[in-house]
Amino acid sequence: MADLRSLFKAYDIRGLVPEQLDDEIARAIGYGFGRFVGGRRLVVGRDMRPSGEGLAAAFIEGARAAGSDVVVLGLVSTDLLYFASGHLDAPGAMFTASHNPAAYNGIKLCGPGASPVGQDTGLAEVRRVAEAVLEGREQLGPPRGTVEEADLLEAYAAHVRSFVDLGALAPLSVVADTANGMGGLVVPRVFAGLPFRLRVLYPELDGTFPNHPADPIQPENLRDLQAAVVADGADVGLAFDGDADRVFLVDERAEPVSGSLTTALVARAVLAKHPGATVLHNVICSRVVPETILACGGRPVRTRVGHSFIKQVMAETGAVFGGEHSGHYYFKDNYRADSGLIAALLVLEELSKAGQPLSALLAPLRRTWTSGEVNTEVADPQAVVEAVAEHYGAMGAAVDRLDGVTVDLGDWWFNVRPSNTEPLLRLNLESSVVDEGPKRLEEVLGVVRGLAKGQEQP
Repeated sequence: MADLRSLFKAYDIRGLVPEQLDDEIARAIGYGFGRFVGGRRLVVGRDMRPSGEGLAAAFIEGARAAGSDVVVLGLVSTDLLYFASGHLDAPGAMFTASHNPAAYNGIKLCGPGASPVGQDTGLAEVRRVAEAVLEGREQLGPPRGTVEEADLLEAYAAHVRSFVDLGALAPLSVVADTANGMGGLVVPRVFAGLPFRLRVLYPELDGTFPNHPADPIQPENLRDLQAAVVADGADVGLAFDGDADRVFLVDERAEPVSGSLTTALVARAVLAKHPGATVLHNVICSRVVPETILACGGRPVRTRVGHSFIKQVMAETGAVFGGEHSGHYYFKDNYRADSGLIAALLVLEELSKAGQPLSALLAPLRRTWTSGEVNTEVADPQAVVEAVAEHYGAMGAAVDRLDGVTVDLGDWWFNVRPSNTEPLLRLNLESSVVDEGPKRLEEVLGVVRGLAKGQEQP
C-alpha cells in the first residue's frame, strides 16, 4: 500500500530523492493534481536542483494523462511561478525544496490565481488519487493534454518593479547573495534599469549548493554577504533562499535584520500607499510588528505560520500585506502570493526616501531581545506542545492555541509549535527587557526538554 503521508506536509510536498520522491511518485502526483483541477490548463516550473528536470517531466506526463494542457516555464523562482499562475489564471506546480539540502526536492501547488492548495484545500485529495495510482487501483491512460513553453521572466520583472515609485529610488549600493539558487536568474533581471549598483554573490544556478546552504534564516549562511557588504561599503545586503521567494536583509554595518523587523519596515511602506489597511503577521513575529502597524494607522491581524494559511486570511480580511518571521512577504496586488523581491524593492524605496542608513531607519524598531528560531528534536512534538500549555497554564500565564502554543508572561512571551515541514519542535521567544532575554530562553528550554523527557517515560 502506498503511503505518502511523510511526503505530503501541511502546505506542500517535500522529501528525499529518490527515497521518498521519485519519477513514479511525481507522475502519480501530477495525475492527482490534474484530476483535482478538473483537467484544466496548468503551469509547471522548477528550481535548479539536479533532480528537478526528471521529476517535473514525470509530473507533466501524469497531469497530461488527467487531461490537463501544460505550460512549461522551465527554470523559475517560486514567486515567478505564482505570478504566472495569477497572470494566466491557471493552477500551478513548482518543483523545489526551498531551503532544504540538495538531497531534497518537493512540489508547491497552487490553484488558479495563485490561490493556496494546502492539506485542507486540495493536498489531501491529490494524495488520495496519487496513492490509488501507485497501488494500481487507478490506471494512467495516454497523455491527452498538450504541452507548450512560455517565458514570463520579463513580464514578472516588470510586475515586481510596479510596486515602487521608480522615480524615488536613489543610487544605492546593493549586494545580493543568491546562494546558487534561482535568485541568480531573477534578481539581475528585476534590477535591470534601476539606479542601484548591484553585486551578486554566487549567481551560478547550482542545486548542489557548493558555497553554502541556501537557507538565509541561519546566521552562518549570512557570513559571505556580511563580508561583502563591509568590503563594498554597501547600503544593504539581500540574502535569498534556494527558490528565491524569501529574503533576509543585512544593514550597512553587516548586522542581520530579522524577518520581523523587515515585516515592520515593509508594513510601513505599504501603509503609506494604502492608509488604514489591514496587515497580517504570523504568531512568531515580534510585538514590534503589530505596534508599528497600529502606529502607521493600519489594522494588525495575527495568523498561523505558513503560506496557505496566510493567503486564506488575506482573502477573508482583504489585507494588503502579510509578513512572516521566516522571510516570506505576501502582497494583495501580487495575487496574495509571497515575493522576497517585492519586499526588497519596497525596503530600498523606503531607504531611498529616508536619506539615512538602514541601521538608523531600524534603530527605533530594535527595542526587544528575540531568540530566533531554536529547534529541538523530540519523539512526539505535539505531546510536548500540550504539556507546555498545561504547565504554563497551571502557572496562570496567558496561553493561546492559534498555532502550537503561545505563552504570554507580560514583559516576555514565547511560542512552541511543531514544524510543518520537518520532525522538529520550534521555539521562539521575545523579551522587552533585553538583558533578561537569554536567561528566559534557557529557562523555557529547560522546561521544554524536561517535559519532552517526561513524554518518553513509560
